[in-house]
Formats: sequence, C-alpha cells, structure tokens
Amino acid sequence: MSARYLTTTLPYVNANPHLGHAFEFVQADFFARTLRMEGLEVFLNIGTDEHGAKIYEKAKEVGQDPQVYVDQYAARFRTFANTLGISYDSFTRTTSETHKKAAQEFWNRCKAAGDIYKAVYEVRYCVGCELEKTDSELVDGHCVLHPNLEIEIRGEENYYFRASRYGAAILQLYENVPDFLVPVERKNEMTALMSRELKDFSISRIKLKMPWGIPVPGDDEHVMYVWFDALVNYISAIGWPDDEKTFKKWWPVTQFAGKDQVRQQALMWQSMLLSAKLAPSRQIFIHGFITSGGQKMSKSLGNVIDPLMLVERYGVEALRYVLLRHISPVEDSDLTETVIREHYTAHLTNGLGNLVARVMKLAEEYLPRPVVLTDRDEKIDPMFLNNVEAFRFNEAMGFIFEKVTAADVFMTERVPYKNIKSGNTTEQETARKDIELLVRQLVNIAAHLVPSMPHTAATILAAVRTNKKPNNLFPRL
Repeated sequence: MSARYLTTTLPYVNANPHLGHAFEFVQADFFARTLRMEGLEVFLNIGTDEHGAKIYEKAKEVGQDPQVYVDQYAARFRTFANTLGISYDSFTRTTSETHKKAAQEFWNRCKAAGDIYKAVYEVRYCVGCELEKTDSELVDGHCVLHPNLEIEIRGEENYYFRASRYGAAILQLYENVPDFLVPVERKNEMTALMSRELKDFSISRIKLKMPWGIPVPGDDEHVMYVWFDALVNYISAIGWPDDEKTFKKWWPVTQFAGKDQVRQQALMWQSMLLSAKLAPSRQIFIHGFITSGGQKMSKSLGNVIDPLMLVERYGVEALRYVLLRHISPVEDSDLTETVIREHYTAHLTNGLGNLVARVMKLAEEYLPRPVVLTDRDEKIDPMFLNNVEAFRFNEAMGFIFEKVTAADVFMTERVPYKNIKSGNTTEQETARKDIELLVRQLVNIAAHLVPSMPHTAATILAAVRTNKKPNNLFPRL
C-alpha cells in the first residue's frame, strides 16, 4: 500500500481560528480522504505554532504565562478541527518536548553543514509577518500584507542561516519537478525572487528581549526565530530524528499553505532541508485568500465571517461544501453570508437535499425491498480523482453536482412519480426501474461525496440500504 504524508501549516495562536484556517484544513482533509478512498495509507498533520514575539506580547497583554496562553489556544484549535470533521492523524504543538528536541537537532545539523553563522545586520522587519522584508517586497514603505503596520528598522546580532548557498539547487528542483509548487504563478513568483538573490535570513532572537522560544543549542543568550522552529514540525510530526523507520515511511510531504507563506515554505524550508541533508518536500500547494465584500476581512470593517457561526447556522457539511465548491482553490475569492445562504438554498436544500427526499420517498413507497447494490454503483470516476489530485477542488465538487442535476433532469423527463400511479402495468414496471436507477444514481453521488461531505454521504447510503426516506438533509432556513 502506498503511503502519503500531508500537512497544513500550523496556525499561529495569537487569535481565534478564522475562516482562512477552516479553508486550509478542509482542503487538506478533502485531499486526504480522497487518497484514503483510493486505498492509499495517509498521514495528515495539523497543529499549532506557539512561539514568537507576537504570542509573547499577547500573553503579557492579558497577564498570562506564555505556556498557559498557548495551551488555551491550542485547545481551541483542536476543538475547531474536530468540529470541522478534519481527519487528522497528528496534532503537532511546537511547545511539545518532542518538537523542541527535533528543532534543536535540526539546528545542530545545519550548523554542522556550515550554514549557521552570527552577524550584525540592520533589516526592515514586519511585525505582522514576523519576517524581514526586502525593498522589492514593500509598497510605499509598507508590507503589502500588513499595510497599516509601520516597518521597523532593526539592528542586532543574530544567528543567520546561509540560504544563499541553496538558490541554484532550489531552482533546479523547480525545473526537475514542474508541479513542485502549485499553482504555476507562485512558482514564477519564487523563481523571480531567486533570480535577484536568495538571501540569508535571521534564525534567532536575543533571549533578554524575547525569551519565548526554543533555546539555541550551546548559546543561552539566544532563542530560535519562530519560523526556523515552526517549519521543523513537518518532520518532528513523523518521528524525526529518533524514529527513522517512521520518518522514511512518510517523507516527503505534500504541503498546504496560504499565499502569504510561499517564501517560507518554498524557499526557506527547502533550503533548510537541503542543509540538513534531507530530501525536499514532495509538493507544495498554495491557496488564495478569502475576502468579504471585496475587502480583506477585519474587525474594524465589520466583515469578518466566523466559521463557527456558519457551522451553527448551516451545519458543518454545508460549510465544507461552500469552501470546496464556491471558493477558488488558488485565487482570492469573495464570500459573504448572503452568498453562502444562496448556495445553501439553491444547491443543498433545493438541489441535493430535495433530490434525495424525492427519490427515497418513491423508493420507500414503491420498491418492495432495498436496491441490491453492485461495485459499479459506488465506482469513483477517474475524472473526479484527477481533479482532486490536481488541487482543482471546485471542479471536483462541480463534477458531483452535475450528477445531481442529471438525476433531476432524468426524473423530470421520465416522471416515475406519475407513471408509478398509472393503471398500465407496463408503465408501472418502467417507473419502478426508473426509481431503481435513480436510487443507484444517489449511491454514486454519495460515493463521490465521501471525502467532502462524509456525514451526508453516510446518511444517503444508510437510507438506500434501509429503503427509507431520511430526514431532510438540509432544512429550509
């Protein structure tokens, strides 16, 4: 059995889970469930990123010890993932002793390779990103992702990682593996950045100023920079460095990340892996942002959409459906609750839900026993699988709902609900066969829904096997 390792990025626990976290979690879960449905053994890693200046400041702001603060938020994110039905195999916390040990060993290997050195630098620094910024990454002197924050000029002695040594190797990786970084626009963006120069980056902070981090091996005055520490989670989650057998089973990884993390995932992390003499990632998929009303979501604008509120109002499966079908996998997409409500009503209540209710009511009334299913009824179409594996999630979902539309058309054209009541026995028998065919179509729809809407799929299949109309799948609002 083939083994596949998948990971999301680890959300930074300086705020509650938001819709962007839900989007990435659901995408990765959809991918993981699809691979499992194909018979592959899958390991899905999620978790929380818990070190760094922003978390330290937030903990001080509320008068809590940083560990107490991150414990609370890690629990919220785990509950959030469970609520969304994320089928994770590991929830990695970067404050765990296992991860700390792995991060320090990784540091030692990069140092042994000659890629860690101390230097005094003056850099432009975005507090929002917790990243140094080059001139080309700034617009009017501000970070494009955090335009309301002032860029800080920082000068101090830190440890640096010699990323500049690995630019050519990463470019070669991009050339040898054309779909290493998806979509191609992100690959072009990183290629252009490296053509100017892949610069070394700071990987430590002075402990006296910012003590909340993993200690640098052999230097009590420094802690690891949050990005260096957090990226190591992708290997600490699968046993590195102690459990070589487990690590080799799963590595390399397919990564899911947002477009604000391209440089960290596709350049920084890959150069770090090369330094530590580890194979690069298998593939990196970069998704876009979700905006609302044409603007970035923010509390000040009042356009923040709380995913847990959506779950309470529409249900988990409806939220998963909207995120997978009606949000572009790679481009920025706009979403409002009005639009969500429209999709819920049109495609779930009046579409899938209505179809299931009508077909199973006919089956319950007019079929003498449950339809005997065959493997063909639950066969997954290769086109669906190809779309998922190419990260075209909206097209995969559209493929399923084309089947819903086709079944509706069949019922409208064949009118089995009318012919079954005919006094003509031939018409009645034809209607029964049509009802049976519609039941088989429901089964095939449900089989394709297993990775995206698993509860809905299970409810449909249970209804078919008992030959009973289920409760409304998506009640009217």
